[in-house]
Amino acid sequence: MPSRHFDGRRVRAVRRAADLTQSQVAKALGIADPTVASWETEQSSPDGDKLPSLATALRADLDELFPREGLPDLADLRCDAGYSQYQTKDILGTKSAGPVANAERGVRRLQTAFAEALAAAYGVSVQELLAAQERSFGNDAPLPQPPSDDRRRDPRTLSEKISFMVEHTYQGGQTPPTDAEIARVINAQAGSTVVSESSVRDLRTGARTDASPQILDGLAAAYHAPPQFFRPDDEAVRELAANLELIASFRCGEVGNMATRGGGGALNTRLVSFLNDLLDDIEDGKLPGVGTDTDLD
Repeated sequence: MPSRHFDGRRVRAVRRAADLTQSQVAKALGIADPTVASWETEQSSPDGDKLPSLATALRADLDELFPREGLPDLADLRCDAGYSQYQTKDILGTKSAGPVANAERGVRRLQTAFAEALAAAYGVSVQELLAAQERSFGNDAPLPQPPSDDRRRDPRTLSEKISFMVEHTYQGGQTPPTDAEIARVINAQAGSTVVSESSVRDLRTGARTDASPQILDGLAAAYHAPPQFFRPDDEAVRELAANLELIASFRCGEVGNMATRGGGGALNTRLVSFLNDLLDDIEDGKLPGVGTDTDLD
């Protein structure tokens, strides 16, 4: 693991520059004077969880005094928070530190509730903690990207709404319906011929911007969307767009990085299981809640 670099000579220099004695530093850390002396002469070195309090006692920045190359793993996060492995049992409310020890050794990943509790105690996000855990298992895990300040532009025109539905509902090799197929669905929904293949193409490309309620309802049926999505209702569009992007993220394998909307934490495991089952049904050509196969293409 990329542990922080400890330099005893630098510790001594920083301590002297701060006009502190070894006894004062030892008292601040609750340790014996000879221990500080042995650190400065590098006869021994402090455990990683002692470095934050040592930096604080020396009135120095942790990253500057004890730099680290690379990204932290799970043990690094614990040490940076000043916890020994033994103390984590009190954070988790368990009889032993076994869950943390196993995760730090890359043996068994933390339960969701444990990850949330540790993230809160370590002062990091759940996403940062889960990424650090992956590094403990020997996997590359970049730092989670902060949410973008740029707000998503929700589809507004009819052409944008059709493009949005195609982009977010036909993935993983699925082929979107043709203009002719869409026209047949709309006409069947209306019970009469209300649109042609060329008319659907014009709506899709933006050459035509107006459509009757019958055509809008037919589009919703063709793309398996709620009717209000194609109606001029911005709030309904925003809600469905957000939900579709969530589903699309699951399909793209981004489940582990997703956070509950508005909550900032990891997705509820029951919700994850439900959505995974739902996506399996979709991939198998089944509509949710229907026991027979349905052609979605």
